[in-house]
Amino acid sequence: MKKQTEFKLNKRDSVWFQENSAHVNIAYAKEVCDIAILPIGAIEQHAAHAPTGMDTYNAIGIAEKVGEATGAMVLPCPMYGSHPHHHWGMPGTIPLTYETHIGLLTDIIRGAAVAGFNKFLIISAHGQVSSTIVATHKLGIEGLFTISSTWYDFLRDDKNVLEDYMWHADEAETSVGLYLYPQFIKMDLAEAGGGTPLIDSSWKIAPGQAAGPGMLYHFEGTFGLPEKDDLENGVIGDPTKATLEKGEKCVEGVVSHYARLVNELKENFPVGINPLGFRNPGGYATAAEIVYDKDHDQKGQLKK
Repeated sequence: MKKQTEFKLNKRDSVWFQENSAHVNIAYAKEVCDIAILPIGAIEQHAAHAPTGMDTYNAIGIAEKVGEATGAMVLPCPMYGSHPHHHWGMPGTIPLTYETHIGLLTDIIRGAAVAGFNKFLIISAHGQVSSTIVATHKLGIEGLFTISSTWYDFLRDDKNVLEDYMWHADEAETSVGLYLYPQFIKMDLAEAGGGTPLIDSSWKIAPGQAAGPGMLYHFEGTFGLPEKDDLENGVIGDPTKATLEKGEKCVEGVVSHYARLVNELKENFPVGINPLGFRNPGGYATAAEIVYDKDHDQKGQLKK
């Protein structure tokens, strides 16, 4: 069998799984790094100044930088995502049902595991924890170590770089767009917008906000009216405050956090080690029958 003899990036041609041959990806997971990043976004209206693929482009741009910084492989990004209740019915948005999205995420990671990847990091740039959290725990039952995150909550900027907390097609997302894909951003069309909250904002942890006592995560309730009726221009926030410089600080800041996390996983769980210590493809039905692999003792602890 003919095999590749020259590579661009430490035994791979690209940080992107789809740009390497299957042989390269398999060898890379076995010999170099078995951590795979799955960026996920959505196709969703982002007002007049930004593309409908904004969330997807944000996820792709951040994940690629993390892959370059750490050696993790980056899996192909599905363009579509799931959406909170108030997004449904909005023209320009193409939502997946929660069940479809959960199945999509679990199938992608199961497939990547067949190629030899043992640790998975989902980087989301869209509010879809209603499906990502379920998918993560379904995969955990199967023995697939998975971390799911949303970049702006992971960054916890808390108004250090931004004037406002992140919402939608706003200062934060538009700043990231200006940094990662300025050719798609039309600042001359940017204008402030808003929505009608159904509970006072003091009860909600805004995206990227540091939480305090007595606060609910902003997706822990049906707190907004349908966007199709409530939003005049598709914006929640003020994109006119966006700058490339803010976008660079947000992106590079969150990339540094992800890089530290990935590098810690590489140090604590070398190539070939599954942190959970088992595979259980039977899922729910066989969870009580788990047997740990040779790298772990019978209590699931990694052997020294």
